[in-house]
Amino acid sequence: MAAASFRWILQLHKDVPKAARFYSEGLDFTVNVCSLRWAELQSGSLKLALMQFSNDNIVQKGYSSMLSFTVTDINSTVTKLMALGAELDGPIKYEIHGKVAAMRCMDGHVLGLHEPV
Repeated sequence: MAAASFRWILQLHKDVPKAARFYSEGLDFTVNVCSLRWAELQSGSLKLALMQFSNDNIVQKGYSSMLSFTVTDINSTVTKLMALGAELDGPIKYEIHGKVAAMRCMDGHVLGLHEPV
């Protein structure tokens, strides 16, 4: 019996090309495919699929899955993501293991950022 293998993480977005630009310009994802309704992006072995939705009731600004990223400069990453439409979800925190921040992209998905010490 073959084991299951991970395929991708899927997020629903109102504007797929805008979301693809957010991840490619803000977090250096490679865009493999992008149309008005579907995009496939990659960062290392992580594959992120973006699918267009039009029903406002599907995604609300509640809790969703969180994508967590290690970054080399949290301040410049936060600035770049905010310029692309993200919002900080609380302040940047200075923990013993490094700086951490939570952000929400334009459709409410949560991104965690970590800059190790």
